[in-house]
Amino acid sequence: MSENRQHLFQRLSELGIETTTVDHEAVYTVEEARALRGGLPGGHSKNLFLKDKKGVIWLVVCDADRPIDLKVLRKQIGAGHLSFGKPDLLAEILGVEPGAVTPFGLINDNELRVHVVLDKEMLAASPLNFHPLDNTATTQIEADDLIAFIRSCGHDPRIVEL
Repeated sequence: MSENRQHLFQRLSELGIETTTVDHEAVYTVEEARALRGGLPGGHSKNLFLKDKKGVIWLVVCDADRPIDLKVLRKQIGAGHLSFGKPDLLAEILGVEPGAVTPFGLINDNELRVHVVLDKEMLAASPLNFHPLDNTATTQIEADDLIAFIRSCGHDPRIVEL
């Protein structure tokens, strides 16, 4: 069973990680989020749930404005041909729906199937903004705390210049 927002916040609290969350209308794209975020400070992201031809699952977390070419990305991260993961696989592994992809979903990857890639430049922003397992809110977290959270889920994120 997938963890929900309440369990996520409990886990973050147990880790001593402080966050701030702002509720808003549901958003499904970076463009919709951009229109709603107004003066919400910090770095905003796009989160790509990908699968390569070998069946390896990838979560690429990068700045919302960073253009990503999947052919170039696969070479940067050492993946096979990349395509977007299907919604049922996304729900199974990260416990979220399309439009709510977030590194916080790693709390649900109990089998450690996801390879996590973080955009090095994005990590310089403060704070970082992500959906807290649903797309009706945005949670702010510092980069070091995000990395600590990801590691607490059993993942060792790769930090890459994209």
